[in-house]
Amino acid sequence: MNIGEIAKRAGVSRSTVSYALSGKRPVSAATVRRINDVIAELGYRPNASARALAEGRTRTFGLVIPPASTRLTDVQLEFVASVVEAAAVHDHDVLLSPSGGDHDRSFERIVTGRRVDGVILMEILLADPRVDRLSQAGLPFVTIGHVEHPGASWWVDVDYAGLISRCVRHLADLGHQHVVLINRSDELVAAGYGPALRSTAGFLEAAGQRGLTAHNVCCADDPAAGLACFEQIRERWPGVTAAVTINEAALPGVQRALHRAALDVPRAFSLTGVIADRLAEDFYPPLTAADVPARQMARLAVDLLLEQINDPSATPRHALLEPAITLRSSTGARHG
Repeated sequence: MNIGEIAKRAGVSRSTVSYALSGKRPVSAATVRRINDVIAELGYRPNASARALAEGRTRTFGLVIPPASTRLTDVQLEFVASVVEAAAVHDHDVLLSPSGGDHDRSFERIVTGRRVDGVILMEILLADPRVDRLSQAGLPFVTIGHVEHPGASWWVDVDYAGLISRCVRHLADLGHQHVVLINRSDELVAAGYGPALRSTAGFLEAAGQRGLTAHNVCCADDPAAGLACFEQIRERWPGVTAAVTINEAALPGVQRALHRAALDVPRAFSLTGVIADRLAEDFYPPLTAADVPARQMARLAVDLLLEQINDPSATPRHALLEPAITLRSSTGARHG
């Protein structure tokens, strides 16, 4: 069944049916009711291509994720799932596309192929060529994270510098004088990954303000790296009594290293950071942390993207989130 048959049965033109379905031009209420009655009778469902042509939209968002060769962290996976869920509320689909490395052609197809109405871009670098490309193409987009000079872009981010600073001050209040930041990988830091660099800045500034001895170490995003990283920290700086981290993927390895070193948490060692709440709860003992609000970020990103699509002249907006630090059981007063 097609639009032509609906038009014939409703006694109207094909263009009238198209306008009634898309809302692009006014159609009288009586005519719309007649067309809807025929549609209900026939059980008509327009296919995606036809609907996109009629509406001038695909009702699809592009979600640009890290390369397929890179294991997504739990926060990233939760964010992807939450974007899909939030888009579905608005009757939109989500097309996943990796970027970086050998995947630039996939990203370029998203930009130029008219497959999507807009893009949500993850894992932002301070100087990110993908942001420049989307700006040049004029395609609506929202970034999760923000470039160093966001200008007129739309974005959602977590205040990593501020949250890490608060974690350091919390440790200082507990009497810790020798602390370390377990950061993301060397490759991400070298590439200019925003959260890693902003966390470093917040960590060093807060440690300096409180007169702490502070070290910043990079760690790959996997448990084995977390174990090796923590053992190196203990070997190089045996006086360290507390750590702050944004590297959730390394946490299981850090936990194994703490157990191997017979360091009781929090009596002998304290640990805190910016981490997904589920992972913080799964840590033993539960991790004092600023819980990354992945679901809230996803909903905000979808809302901002829809706002931009529906009103291309809208003033760019952003949201910088500062979740509370949840005090659990992994931080305590320094002993000895």
